[in-house]
Amino acid sequence: MATIKCRDVTFTNIQAILFDKNGTLEDSEIYLRSLGQKVARIIDAQFPGTGEPLLMAYGINGDILDPAGIMAVASRRETEIATAAYIAETGKGWFDSLRTASQALDDAEKYLDVTPAPLFTGALEVLQSLSAVGLKLGIVSAASTQEVKNFVTHHQLSNYIQAQIGVDDGPGKPDPILFLQACEILGVEPGATLMVGDAVGDMQMARNAKAAGCIGISWINKPNNVLGADVVINKLDEIQILEVGNYI
Repeated sequence: MATIKCRDVTFTNIQAILFDKNGTLEDSEIYLRSLGQKVARIIDAQFPGTGEPLLMAYGINGDILDPAGIMAVASRRETEIATAAYIAETGKGWFDSLRTASQALDDAEKYLDVTPAPLFTGALEVLQSLSAVGLKLGIVSAASTQEVKNFVTHHQLSNYIQAQIGVDDGPGKPDPILFLQACEILGVEPGATLMVGDAVGDMQMARNAKAAGCIGISWINKPNNVLGADVVINKLDEIQILEVGNYI
């Protein structure tokens, strides 16, 4: 068991910590913004006038990506549905709209460099220090499971990340099933597990799973993006290990 402190909040009897990927461990803003812009251009070429509304829906304004917007926090399926809704407004049938949206996302991903984005500064060191004291670590992401695995492999995190959970055909955040699946893989109870994420969905998912606590991270100092967090930090190294028991 470990005691974890973030600023003035202390969590006791912690056995595991789960992290979101995009915007928490991975500095993916440039990639996600580029992906959304490319998809919007592809759709606009087929349905003129849809590009700008799509960008607004995605949370993209010029070179700025809203960390609470669709492109930043939604799963692939949720992004497809949101995109299809704008296509359907042009009079296209719903299933055709879904197919067109899916194809546009596929084409945009092929066009862009799909190499995982870099880790945030200090993320690796934090994972190493937490793992070194015996804490079990996992990732719970709105990205696909394969994307999560590619991220772990690319950054050589397999020695630290023991649960790699993404959203494929099942429910996404804030459904607690993702959190619970990670806990089952790690062999820990939700009540002994912390969640670290950059979005309201992360906080709600952890609450729904009856987690030990929720740590919101806002690299850009916008705490409203992580409403529901027990504590909000601006850097991962604010997660401090105060005490470690005889076993975890």
